[in-house]
Amino acid sequence: MSTARDLITLTLKNSGITGVGQTPSAEDINDAMVHLNDMITQWARRRWLVYHLVDVVFQATGALSYSIGAGGDIDVARPDQIESAFFRQITGGGPNTVDYPLDVLYSREEYNRIALKDMPAFPSMLFYDSGYPLGNVFLWPVPSNLYEIHLSLKASLQTFTNLTNNIVFPPEYNEALRLNLGVRLRIAYQMPSDPGLNALAKVALNTLKNSNAQIPTLQMPRALRGVSRPYNYLSDGY
Repeated sequence: MSTARDLITLTLKNSGITGVGQTPSAEDINDAMVHLNDMITQWARRRWLVYHLVDVVFQATGALSYSIGAGGDIDVARPDQIESAFFRQITGGGPNTVDYPLDVLYSREEYNRIALKDMPAFPSMLFYDSGYPLGNVFLWPVPSNLYEIHLSLKASLQTFTNLTNNIVFPPEYNEALRLNLGVRLRIAYQMPSDPGLNALAKVALNTLKNSNAQIPTLQMPRALRGVSRPYNYLSDGY
């Protein structure tokens, strides 16, 4: 299994920063690891570069909001956004539990338009305020402890704390990491752009995009779902 040092050493060689038979300096390797971690942190915010969504579960308590992040009410890595969500009635629901989707509001402006924010009832919407270091998850209407909330979040991508860390990524990430790190390092060393390296790096990213893309079926917004009857081409004059 390759380590962070193996990846960086090969990248420095393949991108032309170190020559054949040369050993990169400790400073070069440490600087490259900083660039590698920065690149992966950026990738972790792009859904099409993350290979997995995780299901994060917490029980509602009747609170208006729940902090999320290290040490928060929901003690996981702070997400940049909620990909999707649903809730499950866990008390009085019988042996067959049913999941109900939650509409995710993607802006504070939408949440602000809710007149009675602390109304207790069957929940239908979720708003995520991506504060730092803790974000906040708002549910509306406010659910009691009868409900379990499920959040779909992007999985955390591995970053490296030292050069001996093993690389734990799906195999298709190896080339994308090496080539795209090479592009960044050539820029950092103020070297001329390498068209061949740039093209290969782009192809590797497109491979990840095609592998990870999950496009949900298009659904009509809630406000447009109130059609009372199916369309009839005879009675409607066509």
